[in-house]
Amino acid sequence: MKLKDLKKAWNNLSQNKELDEQQIREMLHRKTENLIDRVDRNIRIGSFISFALFLLFILYDLVFSSLIVHKVEPDIDVPGWLIFTSIFVNLLIIISLICFIVHYYRVKDRYDITSNLKEFLTKIIDTLRIYQRLFYLILIIITLSITLQFITGMFTGMSFELKQKGIMATDVPLTQWILIALSGFTVLVVTAGGIFLLLRWGFRRFYGNYINKLKANLKELNEIECSNDN
Repeated sequence: MKLKDLKKAWNNLSQNKELDEQQIREMLHRKTENLIDRVDRNIRIGSFISFALFLLFILYDLVFSSLIVHKVEPDIDVPGWLIFTSIFVNLLIIISLICFIVHYYRVKDRYDITSNLKEFLTKIIDTLRIYQRLFYLILIIITLSITLQFITGMFTGMSFELKQKGIMATDVPLTQWILIALSGFTVLVVTAGGIFLLLRWGFRRFYGNYINKLKANLKELNEIECSNDN
């Protein structure tokens, strides 16, 4: 297209402002529907994975952990409160997920994307952001639980080993205690930090990018309404 024809076409489009706004609204509507479809898909996938892991962790805490420990060292007693702490964290995760799913689909059913896109976007974004805050809170609880379990397991194992060898804790040189503490701290940071980063990456992959895209759609919609008011 020549420059003269391009200018003429642009002038014709800019004069028909109402049509342009309607086209933008339709485009935002389609983009929002596509994003919501992807969020729905990720919720289904995430729910299936979460429920499967929940069952696996519960079975491990109640059955397999004791069997594994007793098979390796029959005389070691796993603290009961440690098992219940792990179960509590798993229950907290699954209950939070169920509450989010129920609230999310209630919002979808209550607000119509066709008749009021702005209200629909606002409520969906608010729901996802609440879940985002809740997820990071649970992630901190998981990290603290892993830290507590690791420290308890390490000291329980060390106490058992010293008792088996008939060595008092005060007989162990300070330098050796420092090396043990540094080694344990390194393993803890790598393990807990790795799980934290992995779960955070998974959340951003499943929901975070879509929250930002939905917010961008809402921003564009607000800009259209502001231009109309002016």
